[in-house]
Amino acid sequence: MNVRKFFRSFRYAMEGIFTAVNEQNFRFHLVSAIIVIIAGVLTGLTIVEWSIIVLIIFLVIGAELINTAIERVVDLASPEFHPIAKQAKDIAAGAVLVFALASVIIGLLIFLPKWL
Repeated sequence: MNVRKFFRSFRYAMEGIFTAVNEQNFRFHLVSAIIVIIAGVLTGLTIVEWSIIVLIIFLVIGAELINTAIERVVDLASPEFHPIAKQAKDIAAGAVLVFALASVIIGLLIFLPKWL
C-alpha cells in the first residue's frame, strides 16, 4: 500500500467535509451537535450514554454528508429540472430527516429522565 496515497485520501475526505460546511443544513447539524455536547457535559452523562450520543451525532452528520454528495451528483447529471432527479434529492433528504428524528427521540430518552 502506498502511504502517500493513504494519507492523501484523508486530505480529500477532509476537503469534502469542509466543502459540506458551506451547506446550511450541515451547519445546523453541527450547531445542534455542539448544543447536545454542552448539555451532556452539564448533565453528567455516563460512558454508555456518551457512546450513544456520539454515535448518533456522527450518524446524522454522515447522513448529511451523503445527502449533500447525492444532491451534487444529481445536479451534475441533471442540471435541468427533472421529476426523477427531484425524487432522488427528496429521498436523500428524507433519509437525513429520519436519522435526525431518531436522534431527537434518543436524546429525549437519555436527557429527560436526568432532567426530571
